[in-house]
Formats: sequence, structure tokens, C-alpha cells
Amino acid sequence: MKERVREAIAALGDGPLTEEAIQRHIAPLFSRVLASDRVYLANHSLGRPLDVVAEDVAEATALWYSKLGDAWDEWTEAIQAFRGRIAKLIHAPRVDCVVPKTSAGLGLRTVLNALPNKPKVVSTRGEFDSVDVVLKQYAALDRIAMRWVEADASGEFSVGPLIDVLKIDALKAGVDLVVVSQVMFMTGQVVEHLDELAEACHQNGARLLVDAYHAIGVIPVDVAAMGADFLIGGSYKYLRGGPGAGFFYIAPAVLESGLRPLDTGWFANSDTFAYQRPEPPIFKPGGDAFLESTPPVLTYYQARSGQEFVLGMGVERLRAYSLRQLAALRGYLIDAGVDARLIFGGDARHGAFLAIRLKDAMEISAEMELEGIVCDARGDWLRLCPDCLTRDEELRHAAAALGRVMPV
Repeated sequence: MKERVREAIAALGDGPLTEEAIQRHIAPLFSRVLASDRVYLANHSLGRPLDVVAEDVAEATALWYSKLGDAWDEWTEAIQAFRGRIAKLIHAPRVDCVVPKTSAGLGLRTVLNALPNKPKVVSTRGEFDSVDVVLKQYAALDRIAMRWVEADASGEFSVGPLIDVLKIDALKAGVDLVVVSQVMFMTGQVVEHLDELAEACHQNGARLLVDAYHAIGVIPVDVAAMGADFLIGGSYKYLRGGPGAGFFYIAPAVLESGLRPLDTGWFANSDTFAYQRPEPPIFKPGGDAFLESTPPVLTYYQARSGQEFVLGMGVERLRAYSLRQLAALRGYLIDAGVDARLIFGGDARHGAFLAIRLKDAMEISAEMELEGIVCDARGDWLRLCPDCLTRDEELRHAAAALGRVMPV
């Protein structure tokens, strides 16, 4: 971590975060993105980067200029450090359980391609497109047998129906893989009791893959306590690391089960730069066997400061501040005329954004843009996500703007 970032976080002290302290000590670390006069409430989509990202990427390119091929020593260390930071964030028992991927979807494909025969997969209708599209395409090409679980009458998902499918199908053809998000991308709903789902999976011969993209950096994630066999995520959103810095987690028990990767490459070779060519290939042990070909090294420098920032600030402390912001925003929205029954989020059962159910959510998002408010919509849900940099006056301004643009 850059010294000035460390000093700024230390200056906050150990107590609860306050807007005054954040604006004094933390906001200067983000001067480049904060130069905009727009209110940015799309942190659930693309997280705002620290100023030092440019320096970190320059460090990687400087190695390229000065060392050429010998830069791989430092580049490899940077990739390992990336894996180590993710391991801390998700409480992975071993660093090699974390495998870098350029997207969460590639992690899912790695699992599907590694499972034998024609896997039988169960998932929900609430998954993000990076999961949804992959599953639908594999099913369309008859590579997997797919079973979908719908939302309940309130539009929420729970582990109960997934467990019911497991038990019913176990009496028939069985289930190989269950795929579910820890936090749903449209509504921000936290899917609780994933440990119970994992136990049911294991009792019925299935494995559990959790999409934690909207959970990492927002709520504490503990893959061991959860019992997940696989977990996918990335740095694009709350870890402030930009596109490409995804990852895929494999539990030690799965690695020890003998699961062999189809998605692999020469960086998984037992001696990467020895250029030996045994047939079949001989791979490194553990999760390193799932490494692929030449990695995009700049990505891991790009993602470094955001991951270090979240680790330094502490997920629990960021979460507590986020909940206070969301509660305030909810109140301002209600004062602006938004029906409280349409607003979801701002409590322990939801992630880092408010979701507002509106008939013309996409059009309203575009109108908010004209008002200088950056947010987005997914289906009928308008999503508003402050981060710790967001000032209370910006929340008030956004709420008032929504009150103006919403249809009467």
C-alpha cells in the first residue's frame, strides 16, 4: 500500500466513519474522479478508483520498459499478491485456492468444463448475465441439463426451494452443481443461509458455486464458513479495481477430490518457464493447475490499490457507514415523494445499493443522467449506490432529482 494511502486510513482512527473525517483524509486520495461535478451513484456497477492506480500501472509498464522479459519476476509476484489479497477478503484457507480470471463468467465456465459427463445444474432466475448467459448457452448446446428456480411471490430468492430441488432430483437423476448469488444484482437482496444450502448440496452429491460479486467489499465473505465449493467474483465494483481483475475460488476439498481442469494453460505447467512438453501435461499442485495461458499482468497492478484500500478500511466498518448512508437516502427519497413500498435495501438483508421498483426505470435512469446523477437500472429496478466518498448533500440532491423526474 502506498504510504500516503496508509497514512490517510490511519488518520481516521478506530471509531465509526464520519463524513467529515472521510472528506478530510480519504477524499484527497480520489481527487481525479472527484473533480467531476456529477453525483456518482453507480458504485455497484463500476467502483471509483484511487489516484494511485495510474502510478501502479506505470510501475508495471516501467518494468516492461526496463527489464523486458525479465519483468516476469516482478509481474509474477504481483499476480501472487493479487491472489493473496483476494484470499484475505474471502477468508480462503489457502492462497492457491484463488485463481485469477478476467471475468466471473470464466470462473463458471471453468467449473462447467471440469465437471464430468453432462452436468445437471440448478440455478435461479435472478442471476446476473455473466452467469445467466453462460448457463443458457451451455444448456442450448446440450452441454448441461438445466433446472431453474423462480423467485417467490415477493420477488425474492431463498435457499429453501433450491434445497427442495436437490432432494427431489436426488431421487431421480441427481444434481451436480447449484449456482446462486450471495447478493442478487437487481434488488440487492442478500441470500441467507448459504451454509445450509452447501450442506444440502454435499448430502445429495452436488457442489455449490456462489457468485459473490455484489458481496465482496460490501459484507463479510467467508468461503470456509459458507461451505462453498466454488466462488466467483471480481474487482470491478466495490473493490475499485476496474475490469479484468476477476477470480475463481476452489475449495481445498474439491482440489483434493481429483477434479481436473479443462480450462488451463502453460502457466499451470509444473515448471512454467522450463518449456518441457510431457504428454499429458504435468501441472502444478492445487489451484495452480487451473492457471491458464499468459495472464494480463497490468490488470493486477490496476486492481492493487482498491483491494488494499478495502482491506485497510475494513469491510465491517465500510458496511456500517454504507447502511447509515442508505438509511439517510431512503428517508430523503420518501421526503421527495417516492413511495416507501417501492424502495428496497438499506438494511442487513440487502447489499450496498437501494433498488426502487419503477415501471420506466431505464428511462428514469436516463433522465437522472440529465440531472447530473449517475445511476442505472436493471429491468424494473432503478439502482442507487453511494460509496464512502458520497456526501450527504449529494444524497439529498439525488433524492430531490428523482422526485422531479418520476412520473406523477
